[in-house]
Order: sequence, then C-alpha cells, then structure tokens
Amino acid sequence: MTHGDWIGLIASYIYAFALLIVIEFIGKKAKWPHWVTRKLVHIGAGMWVWAMLFYFDHWLIGIIPFATFIVLNYIFYRWQIFKTMDDEDSTPGTVYFALSITTLFLLFWRTGGQMDRSDIAVASIMAMTWGDALASLIGKAFGKKKYKTFGHYRTWEGSVTMFLVSYLAIGFTLTLLPGSILSPHSVVYNPSFVWGISLVPALIAAFAEGLSPAGTDNLSVPLLTAFTLWFIL
Repeated sequence: MTHGDWIGLIASYIYAFALLIVIEFIGKKAKWPHWVTRKLVHIGAGMWVWAMLFYFDHWLIGIIPFATFIVLNYIFYRWQIFKTMDDEDSTPGTVYFALSITTLFLLFWRTGGQMDRSDIAVASIMAMTWGDALASLIGKAFGKKKYKTFGHYRTWEGSVTMFLVSYLAIGFTLTLLPGSILSPHSVVYNPSFVWGISLVPALIAAFAEGLSPAGTDNLSVPLLTAFTLWFIL
C-alpha cells in the first residue's frame, strides 16, 4: 500500500461519517423531512467516487471503503442508527447503493498503467447519484402526474428530471474524466460523439428508475446504465 492508499482510506471513512453526522444534525435542526436528508446523503456519498480516483494508487484498495459500507449500511438500516438515512418505512436502498458502486469499480476501474474504464463506472454512478436524487426531490416537491409500478408511485415530472439530469451527468463525465489526471489511461472520446450517445443510457436510466421496485433503483439504474455504455463504447 502506498501513502496515497492510506490517505484515501482514512479520508474515505472520515468523510463518510462526517457526512452522516453533519446532515443528521442539520436535518434535525432545520426539521427537514426524511426524504430530503436521505437524498442529500445519497448525493454526498455518490460524489466521493471522484475522490477515490484522486487518492488511491491501487484500485483493489480503493474499493474497500464502499465494500465495507455494504455491511455498515445494512447495520444502519437494520437498527435505524442514522435517521437521515433510514426510518421504519425505509428500504435497503443504501445497501444496494454501496453494492452497485463496489461492483462497478471492481469491474471497470484499473490503475498502474492498465487500460482504465472507470469513466463507465463513474458516469453510471453519477446518473444514480444526481438523476435519482433530483428525480425524487422534484417528484415529491412538484410532481402532480403520478403512475404506479410494482406498488410504488412515481411521477412523470420526476421521470423527466431523471432523464435530463442523467443525460447531463453522463455527458459531462464522459467528456471530462477520460484522459484527465483522474483517469489518464482511459479512452478519450470526441465530445460530439459523447453527447450523442449519452441519450441512450440516460433513457435506460430513466426507465430503470421508473420501473424498479422501491429501493432497487440503486442497483438497476447504475448497472443497466453501465452495461449500456459498455455495449456502445
């Protein structure tokens, strides 16, 4: 393990628990509803994947924090330790969240001069991080036209938000990440190609979010988006 790996591990756990504690505190003081604080944690956790690429020198070490949070998030969910994440009506979506990130980085992230496809992993995670979170927030706050799948209500306003935000998240990730200091050994694409093909995985992400039973969209959205990107690229 290198110095960067150690710093990455320490920073990852400090960041994760600080995120939970700070949002827990602010959420209680501001009396935010549970669905707001949960999605803020969702965004904050998802954005840490960029820091993973920055800190870690070895990908096998880099996936450890999210891998351990598969277990930790189950403990938090089972005993409702952090109210910002879980209450009596919550699904194990936070467990699926950590599982999907671990799986995607295990499949696509490589370091040490190897061909790196972390752009696929990060683009798919950004669709889940920003698309799913804003779809939920917009849908709950402003959604009026509802539809029902697998006993769970969604809104058309939220689904449109999911598509648009996923498109932007995927497009910007595939434009900015490949060839950068965070992923120097990944394939660099022409921007016009990126913004053209990003429509397809964004549409897949929107369908996955709309059709998935409650909580399982944290698996279906990133995994199906990643498969679609891998197939196209």
